[in-house]
Amino acid sequence: MGRSTWAYLGSYSLSLLGNGVASVLFPLLVLAQTGDILAAGILASVTAAVAAVVGVLAGVIVDLVNRRTVSIVSDVLSAVSVAALPVVDALWGLNLTWFIVLGVLGSFGDMPGMTARETLLPRLVELDGGKPGALDRLVGVREALAGALVLVGPGLGGLLVWLVGVNSATLFITAGMSVAAALLSFAMSPRAGEVNRRDGAAARAGVRTVVADLVAGWRFLLGHRLVLGVSMLSAVLIAVIVALQTTIMPAYFTGENLPEFSGFAAMGIAAGSLVSAVIYAATVGKVSRRTWFVVGMVGVGIGFTVIGLLAAPWLVLAAAVFIGLTNGPMSAVLGVATIEATPDQLRGRVLGVQNALMLAAPALTAAPIAAIASGRGLEMAGIGLAVVIVLTVIVALCAPAFRSLDRLNPAAEAEG
Repeated sequence: MGRSTWAYLGSYSLSLLGNGVASVLFPLLVLAQTGDILAAGILASVTAAVAAVVGVLAGVIVDLVNRRTVSIVSDVLSAVSVAALPVVDALWGLNLTWFIVLGVLGSFGDMPGMTARETLLPRLVELDGGKPGALDRLVGVREALAGALVLVGPGLGGLLVWLVGVNSATLFITAGMSVAAALLSFAMSPRAGEVNRRDGAAARAGVRTVVADLVAGWRFLLGHRLVLGVSMLSAVLIAVIVALQTTIMPAYFTGENLPEFSGFAAMGIAAGSLVSAVIYAATVGKVSRRTWFVVGMVGVGIGFTVIGLLAAPWLVLAAAVFIGLTNGPMSAVLGVATIEATPDQLRGRVLGVQNALMLAAPALTAAPIAAIASGRGLEMAGIGLAVVIVLTVIVALCAPAFRSLDRLNPAAEAEG
């Protein structure tokens, strides 16, 4: 790997690590400052809604501006939004309004940065020589880093709370990580972020309107069976995972007098994903993408069914690790498939829409699952989610769109 790729991985790691630390500090700080549990829920709902909208619009920016530049500006904006919290706390005192305002500001940094980093991957591979399987290996390495940092970030956040308590000043550490991520991005070649515009009509028009750009991105996504399939499948999986982690497993483990197991289950998924991502990167070219996809779908079906049955705490933990082990390579395969199937000049918009769907999807399951759990019991809610996953697995394995994973053209154009 060349200098730009190493700089990318370093910047990505620092950004993700900062988010992991903030995921622990931020909710605790909201609760400490407001004394209201509902405030945390309101903040999460508002920022998620804004982030979903920003995610769609961010794709337009990422397809017009150098993606390296977008990544740098996004990290700086995220740093400002986080560093402003202790400053506001010292000058005026934090309240729910300030949390919402600064949380929304952070969304304007996080979503464009997330999309920009994903679109950088193919160009980094090109700068490194574009060897066969290089994109798969790079995505595998990135997924392994993500799995490790999902474990390390919250752990570091918990350590800070243990050492200094719930203190807004600790957020300067998170802000510093975002600044460091931005500085590392400067080490990437500007060529890594160049947008390959091949839309002649757009060049003649001079300026695209935001609406026209969004329509073009949506038209491609809805017209390309594989990209649409990946988007829908990923949305279902993330919706089910969030419903399990936020509703069913906390209630189940609390009822079993093992509340700490809820966190252990989340760590199990992350740990399994870390191990399997390393295996995927090491076996590129030796195991077909379709094979990894089938293994992943079957594993996800079995794992979520075991969790949904809520038979025993240790079975739920084992199933969580099993899901991570089988889902890790599949996630990498689907990520590479989307990148290769999407033309460079549309990639920001398509990935932006996918990221927005990932944020919005849990909203469709949270309330219904909570209602079922409250009215019919946790067991019925768990079985309901298991049924959804099993049906999703059957449809995905039979869908023609997922049979072409090993025959993608990196320079693919929109279908139809």
